[in-house]
This record gives sequence, C-alpha cells and structure tokens, in this order.
Amino acid sequence: MIQVPVTTLEGESCSALDLDEAVFGVALRRACLAEVVRWQLARRQAGTHSSRGRGEVHGTTKKMYKQKGTGNARHGSRDVTQFRGGGIVFGPVPHAHDFKLNKKVRVLALKMLLSLKLREENLVVLKTLSLPLDKTKAAQEILRKRGLISALFVDHVEESNVFVRAIQNLKNIDFIPPEGLNVYDGLRHEKLVLTERSIEALTKRFQGSVVLC
Repeated sequence: MIQVPVTTLEGESCSALDLDEAVFGVALRRACLAEVVRWQLARRQAGTHSSRGRGEVHGTTKKMYKQKGTGNARHGSRDVTQFRGGGIVFGPVPHAHDFKLNKKVRVLALKMLLSLKLREENLVVLKTLSLPLDKTKAAQEILRKRGLISALFVDHVEESNVFVRAIQNLKNIDFIPPEGLNVYDGLRHEKLVLTERSIEALTKRFQGSVVLC
C-alpha cells in the first residue's frame, strides 16, 4: 500500500489514506499514454469534412467555346478541376477517424496517469470539495493559496455542486466525475485532485475493468 496525506480544501491536515499499488504504483510507459491520447483525440473528430468531385458538380453542359480557332486549350465543360467552381481532385470525404484500441491498454493508461501524478507529487487528496458559498472569487483565492493553478478535480457532481458552480469560470481549473476521468484531460492539467469518495469509486472501477472513455 502507498500512504498519502488527506487534507481539506483549505490545506488543513485530516488523516492519511492507503492507495492500492496496483492502481497508483504502475510503471510508466509513455508510448501507451501517447497512444491513448491519440485514440481520444481521433474519437473527437467529427469526420464530416467533404468536397465535391467532378461528378458531383452540377453546372451547364454547354461547350465553353468552339473547338478550334480561339487559341485556347480544348475544353468541353466548365465543371472540370482546372476552373473555379469545378470538381476537386482527391478532396476530403466524410469518414470516421476512430480506431480500435484494446480495453486493457486504456485501463493500463489510466492507472499510469494516476501513478505518474503521484510520482511527480502532483496528486492531491482532499477530504471533500466543500465550500460554504458558490463564489468564484473565494474559490479562486483558496486554490491560489494551495498552489492549484492548473488542476483537474475529480468527485461526484451531486456531492460537490456548490464547488462546481464556483469554479466553472476559472481558467485551467476543471471538474470531472470519477467515471469520466481520462488520460487526455489528466495530462492537460498539472495537478490531479481526488477526494476520498472518488478514489474509492476509481478503485472499484478498475477492479471491474470498466472504462467509459
């Protein structure tokens, strides 16, 4: 087991928590993390970019000018690719950018993310994400004192709704439920902030090998 301190949002020490080494003590493989990030970004692409080929351009079929005597090259249609408004050669067509990635790789990458943040001392464990008022200025001051300038908070939404409302306009501060934690968003932020409840949920998630993203 790996023991980490548990604090309040204001920085007061509460207790200590034992973390599962099978989740928070995994060896780092950067190629695995990179592949999962590439997979996530590929899934976000809509793939709706499209252009019309020569057979899809609709225009007049009248011959542009007579065949001989004009000094110009011979052309029969204005829909050809040489002219403005004509068809596009080998242009983009709608297609899916998504590709298959083994579920075991996705599970391993999430464990690597948690292990990496812990190893770099960028993993913060809080008792709860409780604020008396949903005031952005007050939340910003608390986070600044804790050194949480770029942080991803992980907790259940229904239990942290006041905190979520307070930080929703803060730059580089994001909130995500435990079932939505992913490698890309975790790596985008310097700090990963978990609550005791979210750690319990993540541990159960890995035991069941359920990966939603």
